[in-house]
Amino acid sequence: MNITKKAAVIITLMGILITTSAFGYDDSSDERGRGGHQGPPEEAYCACEGKSEGDTAEFTSPRGDTVTGTCEKDRDGDRLVLRPDNPPEGDSGGRPMRGDRD
Repeated sequence: MNITKKAAVIITLMGILITTSAFGYDDSSDERGRGGHQGPPEEAYCACEGKSEGDTAEFTSPRGDTVTGTCEKDRDGDRLVLRPDNPPEGDSGGRPMRGDRD
C-alpha cells in the first residue's frame, strides 16, 4: 500500500471517530440487549396500587420469580413502588449499600 492510500485510510478512520464523538453515540439501547434495565419494572408499581407507604406487597417477575418487598415512594415521589426485600445483584433497590455513609 503506498503512502497516499495509507493517508486516505487514516483520514477516513479519523473522520469516523470524530463524527461518532461529535454526535454522541448513544449505546443505551445496547444495555437492554445485555439485560440492563433502568428503573423498576411496571409490575413493581402495580403491586403497590391501592396500598400505603410501608405496606408489604409482592408481584411475579417476567422470569416467574415472586418478588416481595415494601411499598415506598419512587425517586420522583410521585408513585409508590415495591422495593424488593432481596434486590437483584448489583442493585441496592434505591437504598444505600452497606458501607455507603454520608
